[in-house]
Amino acid sequence: MIRVLLADDQLLVRAGFKVLLDAQPGIEVVAEAADGQQALAAVREHRPDIVLMDIRMPVVDGLAATRRITGDPRLPEVKVVMLTTFELDEYVFEAIRSGASGFLVKDTEPEELVRAVRAVVAGDALLSPGVTRRLIAEFAARSKEPAVSDALSALTDREREVMALVGIGLSNEEIARRLVVSPLTAKTHVSRTMVKLGARDRAQLVVLAYESGLVRPGWLG
Repeated sequence: MIRVLLADDQLLVRAGFKVLLDAQPGIEVVAEAADGQQALAAVREHRPDIVLMDIRMPVVDGLAATRRITGDPRLPEVKVVMLTTFELDEYVFEAIRSGASGFLVKDTEPEELVRAVRAVVAGDALLSPGVTRRLIAEFAARSKEPAVSDALSALTDREREVMALVGIGLSNEEIARRLVVSPLTAKTHVSRTMVKLGARDRAQLVVLAYESGLVRPGWLG
């Protein structure tokens, strides 16, 4: 059973999501929260698999709540997906930096919402290639030359190659085609890379790929 926590200050949004998700086999909404502070308390009490977190909430906003959840060593399995009104939300960049596994637009189609919940719990990230490219472009705009780091020294050459492809937004299937390997092999390389780097999911790999200099702005073409 996938356990979901809904955190949004709009009661109607929470109610709509709850009705939809509770109707799905294998998914259960275990708690709701109207602000970030309530969300933190509910996460610690219920230990959900995934939190659907609104970015803008009173008392403690969604970004701050997400940082506390993903930074808590007692909550390593809790995934956070940000809810936003617009795909180009200015806070999406900070959400991924804060540890979110991706984001959903609030008016997303019901079947997409359900698919997203299952995907994130399975370890995937909700980052389309277009979103990934915008994130990298944002890094380029805000960051200086990447510092010299040995953070990737534990990776094999193939794992670095796979990480770079994740960094430019390719799915496991696209990586498999690019490297002429099976999707399972590609997924295994991605999983091993995340374990070695301590990344929570693919979204974190995107961040690490740019910050380490493995992916550069010139790849956006």
